[in-house]
Amino acid sequence: MSYEHILWTEEEGVATLTINRPQVMNALHTGVIAEMIDAVDQIRDGTSSARCLVLTGTGRGFCTGADLSGGGAGGTSMGKGPVDAGKVLETHFNVLLERLFALPVPFVTAVNGAAAGAGCSFALAGDIVVASRSAYFLQAFVNIGLVPDVGSTWLLPRLAGKARAQAMMMLGERIPAETALDWGMIWKVSEPEELMADTGAIARKLANGPTKALALIRHGIRDCLDKTLTEGLMVERRNQLHAGRSADFAEGVMAFLQKRPAVFTGK
Repeated sequence: MSYEHILWTEEEGVATLTINRPQVMNALHTGVIAEMIDAVDQIRDGTSSARCLVLTGTGRGFCTGADLSGGGAGGTSMGKGPVDAGKVLETHFNVLLERLFALPVPFVTAVNGAAAGAGCSFALAGDIVVASRSAYFLQAFVNIGLVPDVGSTWLLPRLAGKARAQAMMMLGERIPAETALDWGMIWKVSEPEELMADTGAIARKLANGPTKALALIRHGIRDCLDKTLTEGLMVERRNQLHAGRSADFAEGVMAFLQKRPAVFTGK
């Protein structure tokens, strides 16, 4: 499939999905989301051999959320009467978020600029989030009379804590990348000119790693967030069963005993 609103490349086991609407700071409408879902599904369905996904944006912004001028928040009837601003979540935005969480490979975000609204959610959904020093995170919904969505009320309190997440959502103020780092929302802050190189190094390391174990780690952490210790131990026990049966585990042990770097295949 050829894409109009995104760029899709694959190199050295890393697939890079770039939202490519710089004229509107990579704002999203249903057409953009549909293309993103199609691209992500290449990894899910095995038509892509990528072992890591990177999500970023073109130009000055990572993603400024729903394109209000293009009906991104509820359809083309915006301003012409009541609309169901939640419908497009059910049909598009939430579908993409669920796809990203369910990926069988690591997922890294390179936040090159503003990450607002739904863009904030997609940025913070990464297993590892690298942000440019010029980037910022914004829950802008309250500024237009809406509530946070695309997983924000689930994700942000788990990353930043209830007090910070609630203030961020209710005040609608920008959170600079350095503050996001201090709050535990992201992994690393890079200089703007070094962002993609830093992200690429992380992505290639993950792509060359034991993909099955990495997938179990990303799913296991999320699975354990709301469980008791005993339930969490059972999740670890089940995941270790699957990891222990992988070819990568056998290779890892053999490489350790032979005192050489492991060559993982993701099997």
